Amino acid sequence: MNTIIRTDGLTKHYGHVHALDGLDLSVDEGQVHGFLGPNGAGKSTTIRILLGLARKTGGSATVFGEDPWTSAVAIHRRVAYVPGDVSVWPNLSGGEAIDFLARLRGARTKDRTYRAERERLMAAFQFDPRKKGRAYSKGNRQKVALIAAFAVPADLYILDEPTSGLDPLMEVVFRDEVQRIRQGGATVLLSSHILSEVELLCDRVSIIRAGRIVESGTLAELRHLTRSEVSFEATDESALAGIPGAHDGTLDDGRARFTVDSEAIPSVLPVLAQRAVAGLRIEPPSLEELFLRHYGDDLATLRSAEDGPSTGSGTGTRAARRVAARES
Repeated sequence: MNTIIRTDGLTKHYGHVHALDGLDLSVDEGQVHGFLGPNGAGKSTTIRILLGLARKTGGSATVFGEDPWTSAVAIHRRVAYVPGDVSVWPNLSGGEAIDFLARLRGARTKDRTYRAERERLMAAFQFDPRKKGRAYSKGNRQKVALIAAFAVPADLYILDEPTSGLDPLMEVVFRDEVQRIRQGGATVLLSSHILSEVELLCDRVSIIRAGRIVESGTLAELRHLTRSEVSFEATDESALAGIPGAHDGTLDDGRARFTVDSEAIPSVLPVLAQRAVAGLRIEPPSLEELFLRHYGDDLATLRSAEDGPSTGSGTGTRAARRVAARES
């Protein structure tokens, strides 16, 4: 399989600030590769180097086997890029802006194929192309870039927080379009901090922290690094006694819960079967938990938020509790 993007020991320094500190990233042809990390982790700096918009300090970076700093023009002919904060020309209509961006990528905007694809995408994204750019909300500006990117076929799509400002319905449309271009053989580098989006779309995931990749692999591979949650109906905590490999046992709202390493599940299930437990549920670890695992220094904030008056009970809060228990 061809490698489309590769960085080895990539560094980028801004004075004393090390935005990238030895980044090793590999994206193979035909993959949707998730690039995860919070703001300031180095995602956008990496993308700027890959696009030839910033010069590396050290290491190497290639796109299609070429150096993006010296071969930016050739690379850009094969790349569609969507940033997380799109600006549009205030005096151009949305349709005019889409056509202009498409022409920059070599499209013939009067071609029937392009026009049909453009119309299909505008209908799917519920986009009005007649308004001037100055009248567009952030979400509509984002739609301009997305429609322009998807309307013209590319070998590589670099998407940096592409759904910023979109409502949930439009996020579904975005996911459908990513699935379509992947089926067509395109490669996608998807930079995001929306974990559910990455979990639904990506074949592989790389997590960046402080300018370095700290985990990389398929979701199945990465899930082995965290524990699954097992729960069943129970009336008291004695139901948790004697379960091999159980961690973090709790009783909450009539359900006993514990976590277990993935490889220990086969030894747990016979024990639960002998006890004839009811309402058994096994939840595999989420990407959110893996992400929190590498940002454990933020868990103090999460713990204090749980102790405050606005304590939540959603999935994110439970994930934070589970990761906090493992780190402590």
